Amino acid sequence: MNESYMNSLEACYRCAAACDHCAASCLQEEDLEMMRECIRLDTQCANLCRLAAQFMALESEFASTLCQLCAEVCQKCGDECAKHQHDHCQQCAEACHHCADACRKMAA
Repeated sequence: MNESYMNSLEACYRCAAACDHCAASCLQEEDLEMMRECIRLDTQCANLCRLAAQFMALESEFASTLCQLCAEVCQKCGDECAKHQHDHCQQCAEACHHCADACRKMAA
């Protein structure tokens, strides 16, 4: 497995974990309505990151295409999380933006 795949694969797993933690933490916040979009994107992003990582590990012919989509979703999730000042949201935003960059590089 080449280095680009390994970097993206690891970034995807880190991002998925950060998104799972963020979604669970958002559910504990007082203003749940304000966190709705964050939770929705966290869930989608985590699932897509795990799928992209699996396709990379399988060295699938579809890994690059899936990573392009993963980069888009990670960017959107990271942008949403960055709007919230909670530590879990800020950490998630950082992981999402890192994953988006790694997936873009892998898919190029």
